[in-house]
Amino acid sequence: MDAGPMGSSHNSRTQCPLQEQFLRRKNNRENLDRFIPNRAAMDFDDAHYMLTDGRKGKENPAMSSPRREAYQKQLAEVFNLNRTRILAFKNKPSTLIDPIPQELLSSSFPQTKPAKHRRHIPQSCERTLDAPGIVDDFYLNLLDWGSSNVLAIALGSTVYLWDASNGSTSELVTIEDDGPVTSVSWSPDGRHIAIGLNNSHVQLWDSTTNRQLRTVSGGHIQRVGSLAWNNHILTTGGMDGLVVNNDVRVRSHIVETYRGHHLEVCGLKWSASVQQLASGGNDNLVYIWDRSMASSIAPTQWLHRLEGHTAAVKALAWCPFQGNLLASGGGVCALLWNKNERELLSSHGFTKNQLTLWKYPSMVKMAELTGHTSRVLFMAQSPDGCSVASAAADETLRLWNVFGTPEVAKPAPKANLEPFAHVNRIR
Repeated sequence: MDAGPMGSSHNSRTQCPLQEQFLRRKNNRENLDRFIPNRAAMDFDDAHYMLTDGRKGKENPAMSSPRREAYQKQLAEVFNLNRTRILAFKNKPSTLIDPIPQELLSSSFPQTKPAKHRRHIPQSCERTLDAPGIVDDFYLNLLDWGSSNVLAIALGSTVYLWDASNGSTSELVTIEDDGPVTSVSWSPDGRHIAIGLNNSHVQLWDSTTNRQLRTVSGGHIQRVGSLAWNNHILTTGGMDGLVVNNDVRVRSHIVETYRGHHLEVCGLKWSASVQQLASGGNDNLVYIWDRSMASSIAPTQWLHRLEGHTAAVKALAWCPFQGNLLASGGGVCALLWNKNERELLSSHGFTKNQLTLWKYPSMVKMAELTGHTSRVLFMAQSPDGCSVASAAADETLRLWNVFGTPEVAKPAPKANLEPFAHVNRIR
């Protein structure tokens, strides 16, 4: 909209002082921005000469002569005065050139990886199952998850099986006279299960036929609270402080006995190389045993004896991505490594009764999973490494999706029936 004539005296008096005024052009192409000279690039002496002395000869022909003009021309060439533009720039801005072409950047240099998406960790359990009659005893091991995706839990004198693939529950066995059950552990094939008893015996069962295969006895004189498999070798830990290796394929099953603990052995774990065994006890000690040093004749000496704990060591876990790394917890109920990430999960009692997820190696707390109302006595990990089952003294079994889904699904290992392939029934 036209606001009226711009040349009126009233409008000129109301404009703000020191404000740039723009003259109206004839057309839009002439409405260009104002010119701002570059004073640093000007030669004011040259400009002064061109405005004064350089023009005197032309303005007064009487003062000029061929000799004087020749002298002035030579003088102008010497001092670079043969220019007609007074306010000419000396330095022309150069065109910006990319020092590294984009095609070289895309081909010769690796692209920056996008930031890894932080995994969501659910704070509540996926499912809660009743576990009535579970024994509230820190030193026992009453929960295990087999390679066939079946969860075994001992409730009093009865062992129950829960199939995680379809949610079905079945009773495996009830121990009438020698109970309660003090430990359970699946064999590597996911079919056979070892059951430790309060009377120092261990029973071996076939879960597919609900049939007892044999009873292992003679290695202990008190209850068997911890079990660990190494192929066909079943390692047992007792309240008598002994650690015994049993070859379940033969009748004379005791092949090694480890002596070091002077109180109950409550934790046993074989390394991935199946050459080293970690044992933890109520004496606050951790022993590392090597099978190459084993002997059934003389007392076996340990490879390492760790004395750093001030409480009973039940929680033991060998690292899946660093074979010589062992996590141990004094007073901690259980420890589990994440098979897909560098993370460690621990379960606790008073005061929060929580599961705590730690980032390794910084040991920064990533999450706390709460829901149990009593100490979380036992934990077990699913075969795919994603889910965790926890059982507590509040008589509940909870399932947590704490470790997430792996990026690439690994094929399930083939069933190995070696431990019991040629055994029918041995008493």
